[in-house]
Amino acid sequence: MAHLFRDLSLGNSKRHSTSTPPPLTQPRPPPSLTMPPRPTTNLPSPFPQLAAQLSDSDLRVTSYEIFVAACRTSTGKPLTYVPNNSADSPNHHNSNSPSHNSSALQRSLTSAAASKMKKALGLKSPGSKKSSGSGPGKPRKAITVGELMRTQMGVSDTVDSRVRRALLRISAAQVGRKIESTVLPLELLQQLKVSDFTDQDEYDAWQKRTLRVLEAGLLLHPRVPFDKSNASAQRLRQIINGALDRPIETGRNNESMQVLRSVVMSLASRSDGSLNESCHWADGFPFNLKLYEMLLEALFDLNCETAIIEEVDELMDHIKKTWVILGMNQMLHNICFTWVLFNRFVATDQVETELLYAADCQLVEVAKDAKATEDAEYSKILSSTLTTIMSWAEKRLLAYHDTFDSENLDTMQGIVSLGVSAAKILVEDISNEYRRKRRGEVDVARSRVETYIRSSLRTAFAQRMEKADSSRRASKNQSNPLPVLAILAKDVGELAINERQVFSPILKRWHPFAAGVAAATLHACYGNEIKQFISGIAELTPEAVQVLRAADKLEKDLVQIAVEDSVESDDGGKTIIREMPPYEAEAAIANLIKVWIKTRIDRLKEWVDRNLQQEDWNPQPNQEGYAASALEVLRIIDETLDAYFQLPIPVHPALLPDLMAGLDKCLQYYVTKAKSGCGSRNTYVPTMPALTRCTTKSKFQGVWKKKEKSPNPQKRNYQVATMNGGNSFGVSQLCVRINSMHQIKTELDVLEKRVITHLRNCESAHAEDFSNSLGKKFELTPSACVEAVQQLSEAVAYKIVFHDLSHVLWDGLYVGEPSCSRIEPFLQELERNLLIISDTMHERVRTRIVTDIMKASFDGFLLVLLAGGPSRSFSRQDSQIIEDDFKTLKDLFWANGDGLPSELIDKFSATVRGVLPLFRTDTESLIERFRHVTLETYGSSARSRLPLPPTSAQWNPTEPNTLLRVLCCRNDEAASKFLKKTYNLPKKL
Repeated sequence: MAHLFRDLSLGNSKRHSTSTPPPLTQPRPPPSLTMPPRPTTNLPSPFPQLAAQLSDSDLRVTSYEIFVAACRTSTGKPLTYVPNNSADSPNHHNSNSPSHNSSALQRSLTSAAASKMKKALGLKSPGSKKSSGSGPGKPRKAITVGELMRTQMGVSDTVDSRVRRALLRISAAQVGRKIESTVLPLELLQQLKVSDFTDQDEYDAWQKRTLRVLEAGLLLHPRVPFDKSNASAQRLRQIINGALDRPIETGRNNESMQVLRSVVMSLASRSDGSLNESCHWADGFPFNLKLYEMLLEALFDLNCETAIIEEVDELMDHIKKTWVILGMNQMLHNICFTWVLFNRFVATDQVETELLYAADCQLVEVAKDAKATEDAEYSKILSSTLTTIMSWAEKRLLAYHDTFDSENLDTMQGIVSLGVSAAKILVEDISNEYRRKRRGEVDVARSRVETYIRSSLRTAFAQRMEKADSSRRASKNQSNPLPVLAILAKDVGELAINERQVFSPILKRWHPFAAGVAAATLHACYGNEIKQFISGIAELTPEAVQVLRAADKLEKDLVQIAVEDSVESDDGGKTIIREMPPYEAEAAIANLIKVWIKTRIDRLKEWVDRNLQQEDWNPQPNQEGYAASALEVLRIIDETLDAYFQLPIPVHPALLPDLMAGLDKCLQYYVTKAKSGCGSRNTYVPTMPALTRCTTKSKFQGVWKKKEKSPNPQKRNYQVATMNGGNSFGVSQLCVRINSMHQIKTELDVLEKRVITHLRNCESAHAEDFSNSLGKKFELTPSACVEAVQQLSEAVAYKIVFHDLSHVLWDGLYVGEPSCSRIEPFLQELERNLLIISDTMHERVRTRIVTDIMKASFDGFLLVLLAGGPSRSFSRQDSQIIEDDFKTLKDLFWANGDGLPSELIDKFSATVRGVLPLFRTDTESLIERFRHVTLETYGSSARSRLPLPPTSAQWNPTEPNTLLRVLCCRNDEAASKFLKKTYNLPKKL
C-alpha cells in the first residue's frame, strides 16, 4: 500500500519534482493561479446548500483570507508583510525582525517527527528521512506555515500578497483590536483599491465577491437571526444589490462606505448571548461550515489526493485559530473533519482504506461529543452528517454481496464499522425513542448488522433465482434439464458457504451469530419458494423429486451452519433454529410417495375386481395349470416394486412397508375373491341327523330327519346345485384355482428376495433395513393362500365324493343286498376323477388334493355304513365284504406304491379300521358294550333307562352313538328287540 502521507521537509516531500533541492535563494515553486481540481463525488453535502451565489473558488479564497487574518500575532503587533522574494534574505531571519516576532505564519516546518494526529487516527507515516543535502554541511531550507497553506489552497502569489498587504493596513489602522472583533470583508473593501489589482475588471469581480460574502454571513446565514423588518438588513440588501450593478466607492471618507460600515457593524455586532465581543459575520450555519471545510481540505497532499500531508499537526493548529471568526469549537471541528475524511475516501474511488479507518476513528470523538451536549444546532448538523455517511454505507452494506468480495474485505470491514458507528450515535445519542427505552433492550450494532445480512442475502437470493431461471431457459433443449428450484438450491448452498467463509468472520465483530442469521435468512428465502412449489405438486414426477431432494439437502446444510455458529449462544441456538421452520421436503416426498402407492394399489384392486369377473379358470396349455389373472397380478406387483425402487427418492426403506402392506392386501383380496363361491368341506358333507329307527317304507327320509325341525332336503340339494352350478366351479376349474393360490404363495418368496436386493442398492438404506424383516414381507397373503388351498382342496375332494359321485356312493353302495351292490362302480368313477386331477394339478399340490379325496372317500364310506338309512342293513356275514371293499379302496390310493405313502393311508384310515370290527362283532357283545359305554358316559342316572346318545361329529368304536348306529343297521332279532325295548323303535326294518 502506498504511503498516505508525504514528508514535507525539503528533500523528502513529493511536492518537489526533482530529487535535488532548489537553490536556497528560490522559494518553493508557486502553484498555478487556480486550485487543482479536487476529487468530486456524487455524495450530497450534509451541510445545507448556501443561499449565496458563491463558488467553491470564492469560498476557498474567503477561507484563506480568514486563515491568514486569524493566524496573525495575538500580541496586538502589526502583521508584517514579507514578500516572497525577501522571505529568504538573511535579514528576514534576524531575531529583531518584527515579522519574525509577530507572525505565526512565518514559523518554519523542518520537523520530520511522526505526526501525533496521524498516529491518533491510525494513519501510517513514512517516517523521518534525513537528506544528504547538496553538499556536506549544507542545511536544507524550510518552508513556513503560511507558504504551505497558500500552496495547499492553490492561492496565487498575487492574491496572497494582496491579502497580506491589506491585513498589514488593517492592523496598522486598528492597533490592539482583535481579529474576531473585525468584519474582515468590510475592512478589505476599505483597504484595497483598484491600484492593488491588475485592472478594473479584476477589482470589480473581487468587490462583488466580497459583498456576496457579507450577504452570506450577515443576511442569508446570520449567526443571530433578525426580523424581516430590520432596517439595517434591508439597507444592506439594497447596497449589495446596487453594487452588483455599479461598484461602490470604498474610500475612508466616502459616504457610501460610511453607510455600508454602519449597517454592517449594526448587524455584525448583535449579541448571540455570549460574553465575548465578537463580530458575527462568518459564524452562521452553514456558511461557517462550508468555509471550514475548505480549510480542512487543504490537509490533503496535492500530488497524492488520498494522502494527508506530514505537516498536518502544525497546519491544523493554525486552522483552529479560525474558530474565533467562524464560531467553531471542538465538537463542530470533529464532525467536519470526520466528513472531510469520509468524503475524500469516497471521492477517490475508495482506494485508500486508511482514510476510511481515520474517519471511523474520528467518529469515536464525535460519539463522545454527542453524549456531552444537547445543542440543537449541533444536533442538526450531526444528524445530517451521520445520516449522509450511514446512507452511503448502508447503500453498499444492504447489498454487500454486490459490493465486496475476497479482494476488498478490508474496505468492507471499515465501511461496516463506519456505518454501525454512525447508526449507534444516531440512535443512542439523538433518538428520543431510544432514550425512552432501557438501553439494554437495544443492541444497535447487532441490529444494524443483522439488517445488512438479511437485506444483502435477500438481494443475492433474488439474483440467484433470476440466474437459475436463465440457466433453465438456456438448457431447455437439453435432455433432462434441471428444474429451476433444484438449480437454485445448489446456488443458495454455494452462497451460504461463501457467506460463512468470507463475510461472516468480518460481521461477527458486531454480531456473534452472523453466519447463523445468514443461514436463517437464506432458509426463509428458499422456503418461500419451496413451500409454494410443494403446495402445487399434484403427483410424483422426476422433476418434483429432484427439487425436493435438493431442498432437503440445502435445508440440512443451512441448519448445520446455524447450529455450529450459535452453539455457544445463551439458548444454544434455539432462537435461530426457531426461525427455520422445516421445509418438510422429506414429508412432501413421503406424501407424494403415499399418493403414488395409493394410486397403484387402487388401480390394482380395480384390476382384480375386473379380471376376476372375466376369469373362466379353465386350464390353458401354455399357463402350466395357472389362471391368467393370477400370473398377471403377480406380474403387476413385480412391476410395481421395480417402479417404486426406480423412483429417485431417499426414503425407499421408510415407505416400503406402506407399499408392501398395500400389495399384500391386494393379493389377499385376490385370493379371497378367487376362492369365494367355491364352497368348502361343509358345503358337501350332510349334517348328521338324530338317530331314529323307521319302518322299511319310510326309507331315506326318516334317517335324515333331525331331532327337532329338519330342513327341507330339496332345499339343501338346491343349495349344493347353486354352489356348483357354473362351469367356473367344476373340478378342473377348482384345480386351476388351487394351482394359482399355490403359485402365488411360492412367488411371494421370490418377490421378497427381490425386495431385499433392491434395498441393498438403495443409497439411503442402512444395515438394520436388511436385518429387520418387518415391512419387507407379505404378512397376509401367505396364510390366505394356505387357507385357500386347504379350503379348495377339501371342496374338490368332498365335491367329487359327495356330489359328483353320489349316484355310485350314496345311491348305490350297499343298497339292498350288500353282496350285489359293492364298491367297484364308485372306485371306477373315483379313479377317473383322480386322472383328471393328476393331469390338471401341479405336482407340488397334487399329493395334498389326492389325500383330501382319500379322506373324503373314507368319510363317505363310513357315512354309508353308519348313516346309510333304512335302504341298507348288514349281517355279521357282510363284514367280510365290507372289509374287502375298504381294502380295495385303500389300494386305489396306494396304487402299488406309486400313489400315496402307506403311512399316510394308514393315518387317515385309522377311524374306518377302528369301526369295521364292530360289523363282525356279535349283537349281544355290541349291546353289552353299548350299555357299558353309556353308563360310563352318563353315570348312575342311566341305570333305570339308557338315554339316547346324541349324534356326534366323529365316529369312534368306543363312542355310544357309533355303537348304536351299528346296532340300528344290524339285521337280526336281538338288535331289533333291544332297540324296541330300550328306545321303543320298531322291531323290523
